[in-house]
Amino acid sequence: MSHTSATNSPPTIRMTGISTGQRVGLLAGAGRFPVMFAEAARSAGHSVHCVGVEGLVPEELRELCDGFEYTSLAKIGRAIRLFKRAKISNVVMAGKIEKTALFDRWRWVKLMPDWRTIHLAFNYLSNAKDDTLLLAVIKEFERDNIHFESALKFCPELLVKHGFLTQRKPSSAQWNDIRFGWEMAKEMGRLDIGQSVVVCDAAVIAVEAIEGTDNCIRRAGELCKRGGFTVVKVAKPQQDMRFDVPTIGLKTIQTMHEAGGRVLAIEAGMTILLDQQEVFELADKLGIAIISVKADEMALRIAG
Repeated sequence: MSHTSATNSPPTIRMTGISTGQRVGLLAGAGRFPVMFAEAARSAGHSVHCVGVEGLVPEELRELCDGFEYTSLAKIGRAIRLFKRAKISNVVMAGKIEKTALFDRWRWVKLMPDWRTIHLAFNYLSNAKDDTLLLAVIKEFERDNIHFESALKFCPELLVKHGFLTQRKPSSAQWNDIRFGWEMAKEMGRLDIGQSVVVCDAAVIAVEAIEGTDNCIRRAGELCKRGGFTVVKVAKPQQDMRFDVPTIGLKTIQTMHEAGGRVLAIEAGMTILLDQQEVFELADKLGIAIISVKADEMALRIAG
């Protein structure tokens, strides 16, 4: 395991291998990721046209984009029209979408789907798993020759590097929990249930589902009152880097501290780490260990 100092300067977010001056669409949900993508795109000379999910998208994106419009969660047709009007043929997804809205009472009345969303639901949805839903969105956009790319094609520096990311490192007992939790998390990812598992003393305390990582961690804190647990967050074995890439940031670390978590293990090269230097500093201040592990290295540890 290599060592990465938390005192190093954060990597400059830049766009590599992409010609400047492109018109890029941004389908944006909640959180810091769409903001950081738009900042990187603007600094690289690209023209970003954002369609944000109403009630989720950060308002500050308006000032960072050349075009900015809202759409509701169930109006795929409106998003397609807005991108076509802006002459956009390539779009990235960034930000969290709250899937819990799909299970509200009277959801079809509240969301009021348009015809393109209805077409999507009847033609592409066999279940409501994350991959199924997001691939259905991609297929519906492709009917209008609008194609999705990974945001990481534009800013690969957001992917976490391999190594110890904080001053504090896992104990031998915590390494046992990391190995145990890694297998569980990979299996949950394979089943497209979630990407995070919380473990303590080789027992699964909580598994992430539609509530998201932060609420999974909070639930673990309620169930494991003494704290000291380990959070393992990995990519799915079948991870499509165009969407739903595992992401952590300052809120993850703060939530772990409040709930009693002490170790965060993530997958190197497959996890987005936002506000990296601030995350390292906060984790060191709160006594939380962050370790970034390669999948092949973990496979050897588990086999050994």
